[in-house]
Amino acid sequence: MSSDADGGSGAEVAALSDKGSPGEDGFVPSALGTREHWDAVYERELQTFREFGDTGEIWFGEESMNRLIRWMQKHKIPLDASVLDIGTGNGVFLVELAKFGFSDITGIDYSPSAIQLSGSVIEKEGLSNIKLKVEDFLNLSTQLSGFHICIDKGTFDAISLNPDNAIEKRKQYVKSLSRVLKVKGFFLITSCNWTKEELLNEFSEGFELFEELPTPKFSFGGRSGNSVAALVFQKM
Repeated sequence: MSSDADGGSGAEVAALSDKGSPGEDGFVPSALGTREHWDAVYERELQTFREFGDTGEIWFGEESMNRLIRWMQKHKIPLDASVLDIGTGNGVFLVELAKFGFSDITGIDYSPSAIQLSGSVIEKEGLSNIKLKVEDFLNLSTQLSGFHICIDKGTFDAISLNPDNAIEKRKQYVKSLSRVLKVKGFFLITSCNWTKEELLNEFSEGFELFEELPTPKFSFGGRSGNSVAALVFQKM
């Protein structure tokens, strides 16, 4: 869910901030925050993949994936560390992690069509060491826990746009994250709807900022800023 500055498709989500009336948290409720929307999106992308072999768009672009992998490499994250991709979509990031050498990778999505698509993409790449599960991160099964790394590229953004009590859903997201991530584990989040300061507030309970990752800057009217925030939190 990025602006063009980061080369991703997620600008679709951020663009809705100009439409309708914002809720008490400042976000405009949107269909982009609903499961029905994403089911329809991934049903179309699955059909497109079956017909043309097109894997679909990469959230925030290829650079966003490379940025996260560079960070993991820089901090010498073991290749057997358990990694959870929250809202994996088409699974392309899982493929990149596997190609880099990570061997304990899990992708979850609440859309069955997304998991079907990611499974097809992974199969096409000839990879077999990636686990996929249909899971609603706000209503997790008991099997998911003990991850060293959790990654979110746009899922928290989408939850923030849910028309049905988005504030409570964000709180549940933080609770779920705390449950699945090991103590001292890392949470890597990329967002175009939230600033660094806002994310620090959202994840203030049980997490501390470990590092801010560099993202593309824009300039307008003599002022400059970032269109995307990319932060690394560590569970306390």
